[in-house]
Amino acid sequence: MPLRSVSAVAALADALRSRVLSGEIAPGTPLPEQELAAAYGVARPTVREALAVLVHEGLLRRERNRSAHVPDVTISDLDDLMYVRRPLEDLMAQAVAGRRVPEADAALARMAALPSDAPWAEPMAEHMALHQALIEAAGSPRLERLYGVLAAETRLGLVRLRDLYTEREVLVREHRELLDAIADGPVEAARAAVAAHLSHAWGNETHA
Repeated sequence: MPLRSVSAVAALADALRSRVLSGEIAPGTPLPEQELAAAYGVARPTVREALAVLVHEGLLRRERNRSAHVPDVTISDLDDLMYVRRPLEDLMAQAVAGRRVPEADAALARMAALPSDAPWAEPMAEHMALHQALIEAAGSPRLERLYGVLAAETRLGLVRLRDLYTEREVLVREHRELLDAIADGPVEAARAAVAAHLSHAWGNETHA
């Protein structure tokens, strides 16, 4: 396959991913291949491949005889997601307490450096990078794999939080406090900080 075609697929996938994670493409909105091809000036096979990338990532869903669409992450889905995420992140807190995680600090610095008008997808990418870095710092490949299974739903769930964080510095401050609490320890304090962090953001959304 020519490199130009690969680049077109990647560029289209990036553009659609940003629109999905910024909430611009609402859950349930169909994404017909022909319309996307016309809108972006690419061939339908390019659209088909780009959509396949996002389906593989879990950001889109494609059903038989239907256009691809963004799945709707319901309040019930979020409750169940957090039911599973909390014990995983508690294991992380126990393993990482008392240590700084440079990769998480770097993700936070990138988040803080984003312009105030950056699309929601950009701070959320750094948010995901920060939490992923903490999970990886625990040093358990199985924990990483379990956490990775939840990545797509977590990213889609984060779209719902954009109205709770209209001020970017609030998001940055909360994550700085989280990283400091984990680094300062002791273990029980780190575990409590992680639990409070998850309950604050996601609890506000699921009980809104």
